[in-house]
Amino acid sequence: MGNPHILITGAGQRIGLSLAENFLEQGYQVIASYRTRRASIERLETRGAKCIQADFSSDDGIRSFIENVKSVTSSLRAIVHNASDWNAEKYADCPASLINDMMQVHVKAPYLINLALSASLDADNGSCADIIHMTDYVVQKGSHKHIAYAASKAALENLTLSFAQQLAPTVKVNSIAPALIMFNEGDDETYQKKALSKSLLGIAPGANEVVKAVNYLLESDYMTGQILKLDGGRALK
Repeated sequence: MGNPHILITGAGQRIGLSLAENFLEQGYQVIASYRTRRASIERLETRGAKCIQADFSSDDGIRSFIENVKSVTSSLRAIVHNASDWNAEKYADCPASLINDMMQVHVKAPYLINLALSASLDADNGSCADIIHMTDYVVQKGSHKHIAYAASKAALENLTLSFAQQLAPTVKVNSIAPALIMFNEGDDETYQKKALSKSLLGIAPGANEVVKAVNYLLESDYMTGQILKLDGGRALK
């Protein structure tokens, strides 16, 4: 049968790419979705990952991705929902389209993928398989600048609770809610200083902090329906 498969969405860059590389280093067979083909995807493929171009902005795109995954394997150790989109109300021409877009990628895609592939989840070692949703710190306080984005991530976090109940005891379902894990290219020093001041620890730890959190959830035998907050103590300021 070979080594177990892990499915990760949104693996072309940043946190998703680091997660895919982490799984490959551990010996897993990786199935990775990407929206835009980059040199990083070619590197993952060179290392043996099965990379599938996916457009989660449409129902047909989600269904096509699910069928592609099924054609690769009938058994999954874990699903990590990392694919994400981002937009703010001030940049959106149509608020109705904005909320639809955010819900499509952050809620409908994970919902349909979980329903379609949960029967394939099999830890194959007597322990639980896993689903992990990547949400956001803004879920717990909202965001006046990114209202639709925050609402969609909150809905994804609620899916965690429902799927944890539905799929227990064979599958654990958890969320990771990060805040300021890493900066974007072009973020100037003034912005970085202001952003770092929002947390107690005052650092941007980098993608490896999420990698460690995902590994912890995969290794845990007793955590499901939980939200793992990676916010550097931001909620306490």
